[in-house]
Amino acid sequence: MSIVTVQLGQCGNQIGHEVFSALCSDIGGTHGLCSQKENESYQDSCKERFFCEEESGVPAARAVLVDMEPKVISQTLSMAARSGHWKYNSHSHFCQKQGSGNNWANGYSVHGPRHKEAIMDLVQKEAEKCDRLGGFFTIMSMAGGTGSGLGAFVTQCLRDAFPTSFLLNHVIWPYGTGEVIVQNYNSVLTLSHLYHSSDALLVHENDVIHKICAQLMNIKQISFRDVNQVIAHQLGSVFQPAHTAGGGSGYSRNPLGDLLEPLVPHPEFRMLGLRNIPQMPQSSLAFSTFSWPGLIKHLRQILIANAHMEEGIDWQVRPPQPGSSIPSTNKPLHFNTSIANLVILRGKDVHSADLGSFQDPSLYTSWLNPQDAFNAWKTPRAFNKYEKSASLVSNSQFLLKPLDSIVGKAWNMFASKAYLHQYTKFGIQEEDFLDCFTTLEQVISSYTNL
Repeated sequence: MSIVTVQLGQCGNQIGHEVFSALCSDIGGTHGLCSQKENESYQDSCKERFFCEEESGVPAARAVLVDMEPKVISQTLSMAARSGHWKYNSHSHFCQKQGSGNNWANGYSVHGPRHKEAIMDLVQKEAEKCDRLGGFFTIMSMAGGTGSGLGAFVTQCLRDAFPTSFLLNHVIWPYGTGEVIVQNYNSVLTLSHLYHSSDALLVHENDVIHKICAQLMNIKQISFRDVNQVIAHQLGSVFQPAHTAGGGSGYSRNPLGDLLEPLVPHPEFRMLGLRNIPQMPQSSLAFSTFSWPGLIKHLRQILIANAHMEEGIDWQVRPPQPGSSIPSTNKPLHFNTSIANLVILRGKDVHSADLGSFQDPSLYTSWLNPQDAFNAWKTPRAFNKYEKSASLVSNSQFLLKPLDSIVGKAWNMFASKAYLHQYTKFGIQEEDFLDCFTTLEQVISSYTNL
């Protein structure tokens, strides 16, 4: 099944480009770690998901690019075309010349309705090119105006136009120190609207990725491109083909469904976090060896200690003892309770890897059967030059702290009515803000009480 990617705003378009580049360089790579037959079916499966074959022989990304100013889209189109390995369709983008001025309300209430027909027309055309449509993957940031406001509007339109398709929103969480003075408002409005129309939100935090660039990739002067490449690598490690448990010999045919059905068992819990190990500069790869038990042990501790990467994990955090009937408020400090987890292993000897430690019932909330709460995908095909790699997609308390913090900051501004006139002039009233706060307070409360 194919996935149509919708890239929204500057951030969405730049990350989208890096994602397709990462997928493309991975399938073009020579990995001697699996049979030729396995490699060919992996390549075919990836192409079916993300690219359409063009007459020119250059695969075209199944994507729609949307922005309210032309600069980033024209850069993105020409960079893809210059690569020679893949390109965007020349007719699958929509841009205007005015921007959204970092104002969510402008993107949502003005640009959205005004350009709805043109944007949805492009999406419809992309969807019709798929033999079988598996769903939509949107990429957007929460801080600005176009990605967040127009992104929330387009997500609602997608839900209305394709009520039975899977819809996954990839959301970039802004730097805590601030990129835009009203980013907390924009974020609260975006998250609460997406919660009503999306199947799940897959979140990357800029601060976390920045740390990975500095500490693991040893990059001295970190650019947005460096950050985006790490994000793209992590997304590729999830979306490239893998064998699902009980999926027979072929690769999973329904990537979004296989991802979302086990991970989102309840509509109140839609926030997914992503961790991927190992991550290092390419120059170090040749000197590094990894074992599955070591990778799995680290990944499990990253999960239960809510660590952001393999450096600086708190090894003191332990799951609560089985049989202790303590209420959730007395859980061990810093322990991260999960609803559902998916681990994806790629590379050499993958079938010898034992994931039993992720099936420990004490990692999960009590109302789900641990057998249903944990899933694993595997493939002997290595990903992006890493001999062995492991990814974790987790529906857990990963995002509780950042969510609580962003809602708190937005509420403090709202209580003093700061900048509200910027939103009311585009028709977003105080009641709309209050509805959004109510939605997110409920989400925070649900995750806190796991």
